[in-house]
Amino acid sequence: MLNSKQWLAGAALIMVSGVTGNVGAEGMQGKALSPWVSEHGEITLPENFRNSMSHLGSWFVPEGGAAGFHDVYAQPEAVAAYRKTGAFPDGAVLVKELRAAEAGDYSTGSGVQRATDQILQTFVMVKDGQNRFETSAQWGDGWGWGLFKPGNAANVSSDYKNDCMGCHVPAKATDWVYIEGYPTLR
Repeated sequence: MLNSKQWLAGAALIMVSGVTGNVGAEGMQGKALSPWVSEHGEITLPENFRNSMSHLGSWFVPEGGAAGFHDVYAQPEAVAAYRKTGAFPDGAVLVKELRAAEAGDYSTGSGVQRATDQILQTFVMVKDGQNRFETSAQWGDGWGWGLFKPGNAANVSSDYKNDCMGCHVPAKATDWVYIEGYPTLR
C-alpha cells in the first residue's frame, strides 16, 4: 500500500509525463526509449507536438523538392539536456514539419513569405545511442528516422540511408542535426 507521499509523487510523475511526453529510463527517464517508439522500433508521429514540445527554430527553403517552411521541435527536457551537455540524450525526439509557403504583400514589405496550413510532410528523429534496433532499416547512425506524409499515420521511410541521409550527410559532424538553425539550443 502506498503512503500519501508515494502516491502524490507517483501522481505528479504521471501528470508530468502525460503533458510533456517524457521518455523512459533507457531513454531520458523511464524504461521505454520513447512513447513514440514501439518495442519493435516502429516510430509514430507525436500528437500535438506543437503544444507539448519546444520550438527549436525554422528554416525556409525557397525552391526545390524541400521548398517551404521547416519548423523543428523537441521535448523541453531534451533541450535542457542539450544545453547542459552539448548532445541530445537517448530518447530525444526531434520533429520537423514541412509546410507550403505563400507570398503576399504586407505592411512589412512586398513578396513576404509565410507558412500556410498545408503540411507537405513531417520528419521524426529519435536519438538511440545504444543501437537498439540494429536490424531495422529505419534505425542507424545513432537515430531512428521517420517520414510521415499527410493523411498517412504510418512511417513511410523504408530505409534511412536512402530516404534521410542524402539531406543529413552535411550535418554528420553535429550528430546528423543542423544545430546552427536552432537558437533555442543556445
